[in-house]
Amino acid sequence: MQYNFDEIIDRSNTGSLKWHYTDDTIPLWVADMDFKAAQPILDSIEQIVQHGILGYTKPTDALYDSIIQWHGSRYDLPLKKQNILFSPGVVPSLALMMNVFTEVGEAVLVNDPIYTPFMSKVEQNGRRLVISALQEVEGRYQLDLADIEAKIIEHDVKLYLLCNPQNPGGRVWTTDELEALLTICKKHNVAIVSDEIHQDLALTGHTFTPFLTVAKGYEHNVVSLTSMTKTFNIAGIKGSMIFATDEALVQKISQQQQLNDEYELNLFAYTAMRVAYEQGGEWLTQALSYIEANIELTVQFLNQHLPKIKVMRPEASYLIWIDCSAYGQDDQVLYDTLRAAKVELSAGYKYGEEGHLKMRINVACPRALLLEGLNRMHMALSEMTLSESAEAI
Repeated sequence: MQYNFDEIIDRSNTGSLKWHYTDDTIPLWVADMDFKAAQPILDSIEQIVQHGILGYTKPTDALYDSIIQWHGSRYDLPLKKQNILFSPGVVPSLALMMNVFTEVGEAVLVNDPIYTPFMSKVEQNGRRLVISALQEVEGRYQLDLADIEAKIIEHDVKLYLLCNPQNPGGRVWTTDELEALLTICKKHNVAIVSDEIHQDLALTGHTFTPFLTVAKGYEHNVVSLTSMTKTFNIAGIKGSMIFATDEALVQKISQQQQLNDEYELNLFAYTAMRVAYEQGGEWLTQALSYIEANIELTVQFLNQHLPKIKVMRPEASYLIWIDCSAYGQDDQVLYDTLRAAKVELSAGYKYGEEGHLKMRINVACPRALLLEGLNRMHMALSEMTLSESAEAI
């Protein structure tokens, strides 16, 4: 089936978080796509509704098989049914991991910049937040391994929250980088939880490596979190997975889930997950091709029309991290200027100190919307620069 990603679908007045406006603002911010979901997923949901009974549901063998097949064939990750737990979402799972691996008052390490809940969930759960800034080298982020180890020692870190592929910078950490990180964490007995929700969105020339595939001998301290929701644009159907290959660790996580009854999904989530992994591959292939073209268009547009913006080309996903420091010196003014031009991007400062004067663009939308949003950016930032130049005269 050929999918039409150029189709513009009106999402106003649907309760959409992304399209929350009362005017014609173009949202290039929160990480969901403006593409219709894969037809097999939509058909499966319609079949449930037509059946008419929406009762209690449990995961089926077919669901487990679909997860095992997808991750085994694509990433050489040998999962078994007993390695898979379900969770309402990756963010709730991040919070869960605080109680699995740490006690109140203990230190948890994250990188900067990072997806905001990595920081907020640490602090909301009474843990000490420790930051290791990523280093930008030739337009891509690198782990500062020396700083990571120094922070682990200084703060007696118990848990490292990794984001792979990285959000917002779009890095796909290599096997060598993951192994180097594992060596440090092993040396200091630091547990590793890897958020891998963007795993299926690795772009051409980049290969995603699940952390569990390099964790040999350290499986008792490694957990991976992932979901079908980001891959297949079904975030409104809450559901995710927790992978662990150590039996005792799986039992510990399961016991912690039982305390809050956060181990079940709903009928729609179980079904959408299974069908996505069984029949969603063709949709994903086409979506990634369209996204890569949008990334190229965006990079070229910014280079031509806003050449002072520094673009970090993503290695995965549809999010582009840009440095706008040449166009202003105040984060809120930068954000407000774009909002006034009726285009919304994700403000970089929300991702940590390294996000100062940076923005994140979501390009997973029909090309006509993306171009209009980019043109509004161009007009707003060009006028901002002219205004500042006039003031300097």
